[in-house]
Amino acid sequence: MIKKILFISAFSVVFACKVQKNKPISDADVVQYGETITSQELKDHLYTFASDEFQGRDTGEPGQKKAANYLKNEYQNLDIASPLGGDDYFQDIPSSFFDDKYNASENVVAYIKGSEFPDEIVVISAHYDHVGVDAQGNIYNGADDDGSGTVSMLEIAEAFKEAQNDGFSPRRSILFLHVTGEEKGLLGSDYYTKNPIFPLENTVTGLNTDMIGRIDPKHKDDPNYIYLIGSDKLSTELHNLSESVNEEYTQLDLDYTYNDENDPNRFYYRSDHYNFAKHNIPVIFYFNGTHADYHKPTDTADKIEYDLMTRRARLIFYTAWEVANRDNRLTVDKAK
Repeated sequence: MIKKILFISAFSVVFACKVQKNKPISDADVVQYGETITSQELKDHLYTFASDEFQGRDTGEPGQKKAANYLKNEYQNLDIASPLGGDDYFQDIPSSFFDDKYNASENVVAYIKGSEFPDEIVVISAHYDHVGVDAQGNIYNGADDDGSGTVSMLEIAEAFKEAQNDGFSPRRSILFLHVTGEEKGLLGSDYYTKNPIFPLENTVTGLNTDMIGRIDPKHKDDPNYIYLIGSDKLSTELHNLSESVNEEYTQLDLDYTYNDENDPNRFYYRSDHYNFAKHNIPVIFYFNGTHADYHKPTDTADKIEYDLMTRRARLIFYTAWEVANRDNRLTVDKAK
């Protein structure tokens, strides 16, 4: 296990930075927007998103299409634009990309333009597909995997939008990337990185949220945790920034067990952040670990720990906020 390193920053985590023109923002203001991420709203979203209506959200199937439209409608309701223009929130993926094994599918994308460095992109990602319905008719609702990450992204997007409405636009642009086909082999994120909406060289970081709503057996007696994977693989600055933000705002136990290169689970290579890391884009993978309901029909919304999920989602928001608003883009000092 990689032990947690307590990082005492040579600089304080400065959220009192310019975000639009010369209007400063205080720590209290940032917390105010983080607190718009609530357990009740997460629960409301997830009880719909992980319901039987969406039929397990299997890639290319009708339930996945319903899920895509749900996300599109939520972004429209929040008045968050698409980077594709107009009402087109779907990055279409033809069945040929899947070697015709699956029907055509789509990533869902939304976008908040940066006020000072609009060409620099912070990607926040989660996969919204799951594994569908089995031969016996059992629906795999995927509430934790990855309904939890998907609806957390909606709440994070709303927090950024609330700030923008109050005059605190992020200095860098934010791309909210809901990918399809993760369960088929990271296919939606693979398609995005091969057909990026914004140049990959302008992508500052990728923060990937895959399963953040449950507690694994290791932490049943001390559940105030989240596994972080990849934060130090490419950018020392990203790792240190993440530690500082958590210390300042959320005080979760950041567990780096699965960050170990020798860990047999190899989770670093098993979710959508990895397709960005392959291009030397610094990433963090947020993860609660596996549990007895992983990839079973019993992964349902009633088993989610909504208060804990809220704290985890807020950590991701505060981290994205700092990356988007710092003076300099993250330095890659461990390129592969």
